[in-house]
Order: sequence, then C-alpha cells, then structure tokens
Amino acid sequence: MLGHYCMPYLIVRYVVGTILFIALMTYKWRRRHSSQSENIESYLEQNSLMPIRYIYKEIKKMTTGFNEKLGEGGYGSVFKGKLRSGPSVAIKVLRKSKGNGQDFINEVATIGTIHHQNVVHLIGYCAEGSKRALVYEFMPNGSLDKFIFSREENLHLTYDTIYNIAIGVARGISYLHHGCEMQILHFDIKPHNILLDEKFIPKVSDFGLAKLYPIDKSVVTMTPARGTIGYMAPELFYTNIGRISDKFDVYSFGMFLIEIACKRKNLNPHAERSSQLYFPFWIYDQLDKEKDIEMEDVTEDEKKIAKKMMIVSLWCIQLKPNDRPSMNKVVEMLEGDIENLKIPPKPSLYPRETLERICSDQTTVCPSSLVLQAIP
Repeated sequence: MLGHYCMPYLIVRYVVGTILFIALMTYKWRRRHSSQSENIESYLEQNSLMPIRYIYKEIKKMTTGFNEKLGEGGYGSVFKGKLRSGPSVAIKVLRKSKGNGQDFINEVATIGTIHHQNVVHLIGYCAEGSKRALVYEFMPNGSLDKFIFSREENLHLTYDTIYNIAIGVARGISYLHHGCEMQILHFDIKPHNILLDEKFIPKVSDFGLAKLYPIDKSVVTMTPARGTIGYMAPELFYTNIGRISDKFDVYSFGMFLIEIACKRKNLNPHAERSSQLYFPFWIYDQLDKEKDIEMEDVTEDEKKIAKKMMIVSLWCIQLKPNDRPSMNKVVEMLEGDIENLKIPPKPSLYPRETLERICSDQTTVCPSSLVLQAIP
C-alpha cells in the first residue's frame, strides 16, 4: 500500500526537480548574457564612441535578411548590406564572444574613434542582448589574399600596385602604433586581414585580437597566445629573446611583406629542398649572394621594387624584437632608395640555446641544414 503512494510522489518529485533544474540553468544563462550586455553597455556609455548604434531589426533590414554572405570565419559571418542613405556596407555578425564580450569591445574601442586612409572605417554597431554586429565601409575588392595567392589572370596585380599596397599597410600600422592617443597593437597582420577599396587602397581590418596600451608603455602584458601561425612573432614562444611589444606587429608585417612581394606562402612543406621549406631563408641566401630572385614576367624595375620589399621584410623578421625597426622606420625604408638599404643579418627561427637543447636531445633528429639555417 505504501509503495502504491510512493510511486506518484517520486514521479512528481522528479518532474518538479527537472523543471527547477531547467529554470536554474535558464536563469544562469540569461544572467551571464545580461552581465555581458551590461559590461558592453557600461563600456560604450563611458566612452563617447562615434559609431552609430543600430538595433538588430535595422541590421536585418540592411542585409535584406542576411541574404548576401561575403565571408565567414571563427568570429561569425560577414554580409553585404546597404544604408538607407545609399552606400553599401559590410556587416560582421558575431557568432559568439569571449571574456564578457571582450572581442566585441576590442573591435569597437580600437577603431571606433579613429580615421585613417589605411584603416577600415567602422560606421556603426549593434549590441542588443546576445546579438552583436559591426557595420563597416564596404570594400569592393575584398581581401588581399585572393589576389596574392590566386593563379587566375583576372586577379593579377602589378608590382606598382603591390608596392603601393605595402606602403599603405605600413602607414596604417604605423598610425595605430604612433598616431593615436592610445597605442593599438593589432596582433593579426596577414593578407586575409587587408581589405582593398575600388582603387586598391589597402585598409587594415579585423581588430578582434587587438589590444590598447598607453603610448609610453613599451612592453605589453599578454598571457593567451594570439595571432595566426606563420605570422606570430617568436617572442610569443621564447620569452628569453625579448618581451612582447609593438615589434610583434613589425614581425607579422615582415612575413606579410615577403608573401606579397613573392606572391607565395612563407611556409612550404612541399618544398624540394630544405632551404626552401622556410622561404625567408632562401630569399636571404639569394640576396646575400647577390643573385636575382627568380620571378616570372617581371621587368627590371619591378625586380628592383620586389628586392626592396624583401630587404625590408628581412629586417622586420629579425629574431630579437630590439633588432627590428619601428613601423615609422619601416615606412621610411619602403619609401626611400634601395641604395640606402643594407642586407640585414640572416633571420633565425630559434634562439641559439633553444636549438642547442633540441639538437642535444638524442630522440630528436637534428639535420645539419636546420643548424646552418637557424643560426646566423
């Protein structure tokens, strides 16, 4: 008889418990998103930012229901939209945010109040609960990577255009480092993050990883690794060679510069010779031996432009941050005469003590070619 009454009681208890658990989880989820929204709201209110604030309904209307997608990444998706006044825009809809909306705040705070010919212009933003979007000026020619790494004839760029793009990007980064009230470090300079307008004027974009620091602060405190493999400066991994600073972006720009000058990736795992595995080593060897870089369908003047870009890039990717030039100096070197440029020391992938430790490990194969390449 007792068991007859216990069964309904247990069922009711289980149902009530499940409902309470779901309610608790829902409450915590809403509270977390509310906290993120409050964090963003508080920041935007405290800092009189210039971009226009849009509601999500307006964002949806601008994109005609998110009809035309321009691209997609880990952050979310980019859609083409149109302002009521007529101009086209690119709208980045964030899929998710980290650190209480810190990536969203980074992007709005970084470029929300600055205007430079070579930095993408942020027109507006949307912060409505968990829905967040950024409204940018539309770049008709898209990102630079498709022109650099594509083999299609219609995507070919002349060396004059590539050279002007290099100078424009350098000026944009220099402005971020030295021309703002706060020093802005980008941490993700690469062809994919350089957008081109209708005249192929380059704009530095994607500030989700950026950090702001006082102009007089030369060393940056940063714990999580950030950036893209192939463009990340070695001090991120080897603290004994120097601290993280604005020279991180200089290194990334150097890797970017070699890629656009040679129209190929810096890392080539399918290279025939080990010296070509890491392309900057091969470039250095050619320049050091005063050999012409093998390039197809280029004039002597174009070779001269490419050589200048390569020399500057090799200065930018020196192992130790203190051995790299500032971005102001990089602009000066790119705009100056090639006769005034000296060949820098050979770049290195590892600090000497790190390489010695790797090669002393009997379980590790240490080819003589690696030793020769890695130590200047």
